[in-house]
Amino acid sequence: MSRNDDSAASDSEEELILSPSESVAHNSAMRISGGSGGQRSTRKALASIVLGFELIIVVLIGLTIFGLGLTDPRWLGLVIGGTLAVLCIISLGLLRVGEVGIVLGWITHALMLATAFILPTALFVGAVFTALWVYCIVRGGKIDRQRDTWLASLN
Repeated sequence: MSRNDDSAASDSEEELILSPSESVAHNSAMRISGGSGGQRSTRKALASIVLGFELIIVVLIGLTIFGLGLTDPRWLGLVIGGTLAVLCIISLGLLRVGEVGIVLGWITHALMLATAFILPTALFVGAVFTALWVYCIVRGGKIDRQRDTWLASLN
């Protein structure tokens, strides 16, 4: 390998170095998705990121329903937001053990969309997060399949 080849290889390696905060975020997403103990799944890593952000949103939806007094009894808004938050947390935990977390994530999104019957503006937020979820699941699965094909071609 010539000196120029070493320089080009060194430059390409430098492009892949993550900042400390990016490394922490990447490692956390991979750990949550179960990727640290074997085969990494981009689909599960992306799903965990969407569910993590959605956790914040469902709590805010519940607080909004409660604050506006849209349910009778009023505290039912807190129960709705809390239930959706617990579903997000359980989904995040179950992402490590197979497809159960993905299925529960779909159920969580359907229930989040159903909150639009109580708070119509939640339909917009639910639709955005559901679209993001669908994109991450589909694109992450495609990336995983392409990586598996590439790794198989190396052997």
